[in-house]
Amino acid sequence: MNWKSIDSIESWNDLVVNSKINSSVFAVFKHSTRCAISSMAKKRIESSWDKLNSETPIYLVDLIKYRELSNQISSDTNIEHQSPQLILISSGKSVYDASHISISSKAAAKYI
Repeated sequence: MNWKSIDSIESWNDLVVNSKINSSVFAVFKHSTRCAISSMAKKRIESSWDKLNSETPIYLVDLIKYRELSNQISSDTNIEHQSPQLILISSGKSVYDASHISISSKAAAKYI
């Protein structure tokens, strides 16, 4: 699993703009390092993402360290904050989101 990280609003904005320009898709996993459900969802993603979505980059947002960034992502996508949460961005817009036990690499693959 090749997690990339987002640690600033500027990095987030760059990803969204690039997605618009290149008509590309990327995923964001909002993760709380203090939550057992979030850890479980992260492990499920790690065990299956590369098999189903290997061409789609996935970015990890540490909600404890970067809460302001998480709030910005929620605002920009118009998706209520959840933790854990998986959001797919295609051409700069959210096309899929899931939270908690609904997070699934297989479900996400349908939107890629």
